[in-house]
Amino acid sequence: MPLDITTFTLVDKPVTLQEGLKILERDGYRCRYCGLDGTASFENALVMSVDFVTPRARKGKKDPNNLVACCWSCNTIKGKRIYRNFDDAKAHVLAKREELRKVWKAKCAKAAAPAAAG
Repeated sequence: MPLDITTFTLVDKPVTLQEGLKILERDGYRCRYCGLDGTASFENALVMSVDFVTPRARKGKKDPNNLVACCWSCNTIKGKRIYRNFDDAKAHVLAKREELRKVWKAKCAKAAAPAAAG
């Protein structure tokens, strides 16, 4: 096991390609947080990965029960936080995605307003 130099604790190694493929296949190549379908397009397939529900940096184990198919966006949003369970992690990710979507829509509306007025 590698050593996390920020906490001086041992952490599980990342999943191997074979382990990751098993998790992606188990979850149907669909992000367990937002539902993005990794088989719908090549672009979707490129952003699929495997997430440690309890992060490796927080002593999360490389156990199939702690691993889920995940898109990069949800993985980034979830970060290294610790949640009581997967459902809490999913609720946080979906709420944050919605918050980010509202900010993005507001910025797009502001940018489009001057163009429409001119």
